[in-house]
Order: sequence, then structure tokens, then C-alpha cells
Amino acid sequence: MSRLAHKVSLITGAGQGIGAAIAHAFAREGAAVVVAELDAQRGETVAAELRARYGVPALALSTDVTQADSVARTVAQAESALGNIDVLVNNAGINVFRDPLTLTEADWRACFAVDLDGVWHGCRAVLPGMIAAGRGSIVNIASTHSFKIIPGCFPYPVAKHGVIGLTRALGIEYAARGIRVNAIAPGYIDTALVRDWWNAQPDPDAARRETLARMPGGRIGKPDEVAMTAVFLASDEAPFINASCITVDGGRSELYHD
Repeated sequence: MSRLAHKVSLITGAGQGIGAAIAHAFAREGAAVVVAELDAQRGETVAAELRARYGVPALALSTDVTQADSVARTVAQAESALGNIDVLVNNAGINVFRDPLTLTEADWRACFAVDLDGVWHGCRAVLPGMIAAGRGSIVNIASTHSFKIIPGCFPYPVAKHGVIGLTRALGIEYAARGIRVNAIAPGYIDTALVRDWWNAQPDPDAARRETLARMPGGRIGKPDEVAMTAVFLASDEAPFINASCITVDGGRSELYHD
């Protein structure tokens, strides 16, 4: 498989879940992969798997997406080791679900620091190199929370709405420079974040059954199903897709009722 051959990719939060699935899908398609992960050990584990399984260059770099300097340093190290970054996937994210009037300032800042500021830090760090090269693809992992509101999930959807705005604005701003900026909006995907949410409910099994009952296909998604959408957007197969968002939720967000 070589849909991403000769491309250098950088994926934030690639130590687990959707990010790790994207890293594996990219490597399987021939890309060199930078695993930009806050947990250095977890990141190196994924990078070692990529090198061993697919024989591609894979580099793990400890990265805190909430810190612009950390992201800029990661990009500089990646470019020094592997060359210009062709593809950035801003995947790192956290769930912050609070009551609006009891939400603390720390909760608010934590949500936006990762889920929106972190996306901007990644974009800002790679754009100069992409502009100089005259090409590039940025894929931002948004959410169905980016356009649908579920009670009890504040302020997460506010940040994710911002990711869509950032995607559209940058996509238009740099379209003439050969750069595409798109988003993917996953719904319920089988990740640690979803399982942790189920387990935090009074009856985890009931919470899981309730989630599955709301899905048109009777199941939630797999990380690989998001990853292959990222492969498509990162590849040369999507040259005229820009400032757009692809929803990967099995149709759940189109249902009129719960």
C-alpha cells in the first residue's frame, strides 16, 4: 500500500485511540510518521510498532499541545530528522463535561488549551514549511459535538465548534498556496475516552446498551474507520476537498430523536 508514500506526517495524541489508529494507517500506506505524544513512553511504543511492522521511519517526540513552544520544537525536530511535513493531523483532545455554572476557570482553560489552542498551535507550527513547499494537508479531528449539542457536555462542544471555524478559516486563507485544511467529526468511537465515560456512569453496562441502542447500525465506530478517512484527506486522492468536514458517526447525528 502506498497511498501516502514519500509523505512525512505528524500526528498529535498518537499514543492511543484514534491517534494511534491514524499512525498505523499512515505507516501502512507508506508515510513516515511523527508520533507527537504527551506521554513519551506511550509515544515510543507506538513508533517502535510502526518501524517494526511497516518498515517506515517513525519518530516519537514528547509534545504538549497546550504549549506553543513545545509544538514548535516538535515540528523543528521532525523537519530536521525527516524533512518537510506534508501532513499534520491535530488529534490530541480531552473530554471536559461540566455544568456551566459550576464549571471552574481551570476546567474551562483545560478544555480550550487542548481542544482548540492545541489545534491552532499545530497549524501555526507547520504552515510556514507547507507554504514554502507549496503543498500540505492539515486534518483536524473535530467531533459531532462541533455541530450538535448534547446536554451535560459543556464546554466541550464550544471548543469543538471552534475547531470547525478554524478549519474553514485556514482552509480558505491558504487554499491559493496549495494547502488544504479539513476536519473529521467522529461520533461514538470505541476508544478509552468512550469506555471511561461508560464506566463513570452509575450503571456502566446500562450506559453502554443505551448508547448502542441509539446507533442506527446498532454499534459504535472503530478507530480504524476514522483513520482511513484521515488517509483519504491526507492523500493526493482528495485534491479538491478543502475547508470541509467529513462526519464519521454511522448516521447518528442525522437522527431526529434520541
